[in-house]
Amino acid sequence: MSPTIRNATRAEIDEIVEWAAREGWNPGLDDAAAFYAADPEGFWVAEADGTLAAAISVVRFGPDYAFLGFYMAHPDFRGQGLGYALWQAALSAQGTRIVGLDGVVAQQASYQRSGFAYAHANMRYGGTPQVTAPPGTDLVEVAPVHLPLLIDYDARFSPARRDSFLTQWLKAQPTRQSVALLRGTEVQGYGTIRTCRDGQKIGPLFANTETGADLLFRKLVATGLEMGGDGRIFLDIPEPNGAAKALCDRYNLKPVFETARMYRGEVPDLPLSRIFGITTFELG
Repeated sequence: MSPTIRNATRAEIDEIVEWAAREGWNPGLDDAAAFYAADPEGFWVAEADGTLAAAISVVRFGPDYAFLGFYMAHPDFRGQGLGYALWQAALSAQGTRIVGLDGVVAQQASYQRSGFAYAHANMRYGGTPQVTAPPGTDLVEVAPVHLPLLIDYDARFSPARRDSFLTQWLKAQPTRQSVALLRGTEVQGYGTIRTCRDGQKIGPLFANTETGADLLFRKLVATGLEMGGDGRIFLDIPEPNGAAKALCDRYNLKPVFETARMYRGEVPDLPLSRIFGITTFELG
């Protein structure tokens, strides 16, 4: 079967998010809006006989970097080569950009055959932490006035600036809230908690120190409860960051899922010791 491969419409992206939910990926309730803001042409579909058959996202963050996720075929069209045709088309459209992904470990060899190199593992931890919101005035809810500072700070932890993405991602909504750790006008860290189909996820969680990450984590968990969450928290950490694992252990979060972070092109040199929580579309 020869599919029609094209960019997804905004309405189709919402349909694809429902596919992901049925696959157990647990996307955030409003995650898609931020990735769409970053790259309205970053979502692709394969259409067969007028029906959506497969999907993929390759969201571009500037001319040099993109992140791949949401790669799946509808159950009715699996095993027909439609997903792989879509994969090839979407990747070929990226030119010489570095492309990152978080893939299930079982598919690591397949991704390597497509030119992706293993960088490190990411681990999802989950549980119901018991915390008390930390006192003090250094932890502030993110407002529009903070955006320029946070966008600059975030660029230290990503292969590319994420201006459009963060402008939407950091917008306070009933389903999400972001918190920054500020010392005067200097950003020491920030994080976001958002409501998902199952519990709440914290991510990103970036901090200059382990103490800062702990303060942000506790504040975000308390904020999640104020948003109406049931206390179940998920945090995706880069496995090489031992301090992030210690944070999870400290609050009784247990490993529930593992992915392989891989890149096509040069592997970015990121400060993993200060990355305590990641956010990708593949993981939701």
